[in-house]
Amino acid sequence: MTTTPTPAAAEQATQPVDDGSLDIARQRFTDAKKAERKLGLLLVAPAVTVMLAVAAYPILYAFWLSLNRADLRRPNDNQFIWFENYVTVLSSPIWWTAFGVTMFITIVSASLELVFGMILAVIMHRTIVGRGLVRTSALVPYSIVTVVAAFSWRFAWTEDLGYLTPSGSAPLTEFWPSIWIIILAEVWKTIPFMALLLMAGLALVPEDLLKAASMDGANAWKRFWAITVPLIKPAILVALLFRTLDAFRVFDNIYILTNGANQTSSVSMVAYSNLIRGLNLGIGSTMAVLIFITTGIIAFIFIKAFGAAAPGADQGGRK
Repeated sequence: MTTTPTPAAAEQATQPVDDGSLDIARQRFTDAKKAERKLGLLLVAPAVTVMLAVAAYPILYAFWLSLNRADLRRPNDNQFIWFENYVTVLSSPIWWTAFGVTMFITIVSASLELVFGMILAVIMHRTIVGRGLVRTSALVPYSIVTVVAAFSWRFAWTEDLGYLTPSGSAPLTEFWPSIWIIILAEVWKTIPFMALLLMAGLALVPEDLLKAASMDGANAWKRFWAITVPLIKPAILVALLFRTLDAFRVFDNIYILTNGANQTSSVSMVAYSNLIRGLNLGIGSTMAVLIFITTGIIAFIFIKAFGAAAPGADQGGRK
């Protein structure tokens, strides 16, 4: 006699028997991830230890000095004053003038470097004939020491001496001409650095994808914006972040070109004047701490703005 199974029995018969193998697989996967994470921590531990030994103590000591009235000209008057130095600096028009100059130089120079760096990166990436010569010649400005390059720009714009200076004019003695010459020196020096980082991103763009888009009717401009730019966002983030942070700490070009005259000082120049020239360790350390905090805020804004383009971010843009 044949027995027809009920629907419930048939459904139960088709379900896999849970013998604990799924839990075992999950446990093995979790253990493997933990072991991988532990190995990663062990590998970066020496570098982190060295960084903490080199950077942590100076940062903490600078913060401690910023909480004290510490002046080498009057060492007997040194005392702990909490956040009075921060109030003094943040209420000073000298600081805010220097901060505005620094932000203007940072934004304009980083923007120009991104545009011209991208153009140079595309040229170096697409060059077929003489590729080595093109790349080598493009890196010449970056290979020159910044102080030497700054002196060459200073001589070029010096009255009755420079080859770029019209007769009877002295652009380095005026505010806006000085600012634009500083930006010009920054951009000329660091475009190759930006181009190198962007060219590394361009090398990762699949050529087959670009050819397929070309066959679909997309012109070069559309292929660049729709395919190339989204794929190299991590490279753009790294290049732009590094240059923005570096530009905000600009010191050497301003020191050589104008020495901070005509209100062209950056925040680093003002901190140097108080810390080294004025021997005021409290105020100088306060400015150094504020510069450190500002660069941290800039880095945080960049990571949040680029979201998933940040290296190591997941689909939702979270780290």
